[in-house]
Amino acid sequence: MIFEKKRLAESFLIEIRALTALVFYCRVRISVSHLLTRKAALTTTNMKDPDLILQQYLHECEHLRGQSLRTLKASRTIIRAYQKFSNLQSIHEATANSVRAYILHGRSECAWKASTTHTIHKKLRVYFEWCIKNDYLKENPAIDIDLPRLEYRVPKYLNEQDAHRLLESVYNYPYSNQYLRYRNHAIFSVYIFAGLRKMELLNLRFMDVDFENMTIFVRQGKGRKDRMVPMNYTLSQSLSRYVEERKRLRLTVPEFFVSAARGRALTEAGLLYIVKQLRKASGIHFTIHQLRHTFATLMVEGGCDIIPISKMLGHSKIETTMIYAHASAKHLRAEIGKHPLGEGVD
Repeated sequence: MIFEKKRLAESFLIEIRALTALVFYCRVRISVSHLLTRKAALTTTNMKDPDLILQQYLHECEHLRGQSLRTLKASRTIIRAYQKFSNLQSIHEATANSVRAYILHGRSECAWKASTTHTIHKKLRVYFEWCIKNDYLKENPAIDIDLPRLEYRVPKYLNEQDAHRLLESVYNYPYSNQYLRYRNHAIFSVYIFAGLRKMELLNLRFMDVDFENMTIFVRQGKGRKDRMVPMNYTLSQSLSRYVEERKRLRLTVPEFFVSAARGRALTEAGLLYIVKQLRKASGIHFTIHQLRHTFATLMVEGGCDIIPISKMLGHSKIETTMIYAHASAKHLRAEIGKHPLGEGVD
């Protein structure tokens, strides 16, 4: 009797365990099924949500293509502006008509230049190509969009006299201390004598200026490219004077150009304030990029070959540099003098 009861108890316990396992298994299946359903729903939502898709695109551009933060910011601004204008709730709502309407709005209502229109169209076209590769779209809505013809414009620059006058104005400005005088003169000298871009100057580090070899090392300029720019004697003197004054004030930050008041690297906002201040004082209207044009054009007028100028400017294509040869009236006058019939005929 006792043995029979014990056997029944064990059998009952086995059934209980089996039932418990079955219940647990069913719960797991239900949970997994629920999670898969939610994941599928989320994936379906993600495949349509323009903002989430844009985030993924920018993430890949940063980490796979190595695009700079400025490039990423420009792409984000342009694509979001299009999405807002078109009121996109789903990526599938991106159509050729909506792209065409956006570009037409920009040209007619916002007075976009032809170059701006081409830039915006290219950003959208590249983004939609990525959407196709990732199965978010079947066709590119930015294809076959009529665009305005690009204007050919000669770059604006300062002639030799105005460039000298600007440097004199920068040096003779009534600053509150010598450090500002030497630093600002060094900044404008780098732009006029070395042709750096705005952000290349701001990103310049102390170790990048080599006085022994008379060179400036531009680290990761436009297109993530390094390059070496030679210094002439005038630029070297201006930078040396600034460095001595900087050492006297014991400014030890790694960046080359420093805000003495803050003890940190000069910012873009600080630089633009200096430009505005000295533009007014000198009476010469200029932009930072025009100083880069000034460097290139004066080098052409001085007789420098286009290829070295292209290397110093960091251009990927020689055609980009060739525009400075066409921009210089002095250079063109010298060239026209080579015409074999220029002296007249008997």
